[in-house]
Amino acid sequence: MTSTTDIKSLKFPSDFYWGYATASAQVEGSIDVHGKGLSIWDTFSVDPSHSEDGGSTKVATDFFNKYQEDIDLMKSYGVNAHRMSLSWSRIIPQGGKGDPINKEGVQFYRKVLKALLDAGITPFVTLFHWDLPQALQDKYLGFLSKEIIADFENYARICFESFGDLVKHWFTINEPNIYSLLGHCFGKHAPGRSSDRKISPEGDSHTEPFIVGHNLLLAHATSVKLYRDEFAEQGGKIGLVINMNWGEPIDTSPENVFLAKQFMACTAGWFAEPITTGDYPQLMKDLKGHRLPSFTEEEKSLLKGSTDFLAINHYTTYMIKKRTTAADPADMWASFLPDIQPGFQDADGKDIGPLAGLSWVRPVPWGFGKLMQWAYDSYKVDIYISENGVVCPNENELPREQAINDDFRIGYLESYADQIALKIAEGIPIKSYLMWAWTVCAAEIRHVDSARLMA
Repeated sequence: MTSTTDIKSLKFPSDFYWGYATASAQVEGSIDVHGKGLSIWDTFSVDPSHSEDGGSTKVATDFFNKYQEDIDLMKSYGVNAHRMSLSWSRIIPQGGKGDPINKEGVQFYRKVLKALLDAGITPFVTLFHWDLPQALQDKYLGFLSKEIIADFENYARICFESFGDLVKHWFTINEPNIYSLLGHCFGKHAPGRSSDRKISPEGDSHTEPFIVGHNLLLAHATSVKLYRDEFAEQGGKIGLVINMNWGEPIDTSPENVFLAKQFMACTAGWFAEPITTGDYPQLMKDLKGHRLPSFTEEEKSLLKGSTDFLAINHYTTYMIKKRTTAADPADMWASFLPDIQPGFQDADGKDIGPLAGLSWVRPVPWGFGKLMQWAYDSYKVDIYISENGVVCPNENELPREQAINDDFRIGYLESYADQIALKIAEGIPIKSYLMWAWTVCAAEIRHVDSARLMA
């Protein structure tokens, strides 16, 4: 076992990517000017109950107008990478194949990408970070329809043609598991569909997430094939971003060990397995039965190996045990994994990590280390940590001077960076640490320790 002192002495490779991550809907603003069409988040966030602070996408952090200030600040912190997403409806306002391209939107992103490169910052670009054009949601319910695959391929083609000379790291889709569940099961994210009629007037939480996930996978694989077939000369890499939290069995009983495997199969494996092996995990097939669509043999071939790396968004660890109490009918998590009761206490009732500013996050660095080991052992591809971060307890209520003395977040990021360094030393090819999000982690990267980069 490597000691804490030994971990602190480990170095990161000189070509390791450090930086921040953002999403277009959360930072850009300017949603109804310069030719942009509305996205589902532009319409969904009008209701103040749909966001953490009651805000909407209308202004956000005004990146559209202040991107150069942000990039200058990033440069001053010494980062060498920035993950951003493109707004589909800023580039194709109506979203579809044959619909007009918004030249102002294309020009905006070229300016941003050039500004990043001029600052010595490598762009990592996500094609779809949940802000589907509202026009496609209205037309055929978005990713509930296979029609989306051709429209996504067309959108990807325009992006590769327009920005491929500036972008060498492409992420097709951000967290398809979260988009499927929170948008089409829990109803907490756009487009807000759920079986719970207190939340949504329409939706089927038991079937829709799996239909949406299926079409997201096929859209991803189709765009990867397009990139490899027609844009390989651009010299880039392309892959999928998956939210992966670690599930640790609460004890060594066969039942809870099995449920932890089921948890990983139905959350991380739901999307990681098809893009590497061509099909869903068997444990997920066994659990979901006919609700999980089947791939044709042609689709399996399209999916298998449709990623150059595994991009991981990670935030927390859960202790996994068998559910022992009846679930609330409105508990959509229970409808997704009916036998599992995830929690933050170990078998002795002790918390596995301190309270953070979000109820579903506990800092558990050892769980992050286990996750990276599991991901590499399972899929044997390079790993990019494309999101990781934490919200500090009660930070919205703290005086500004106290809030910016951000020891809680600094400690979280240091401990998680230590785990990356350890896994690199053990031979796992981890290529980046991109922190979520630029708007909240701006100062902390100075403490997540550029001195440990190899010369």
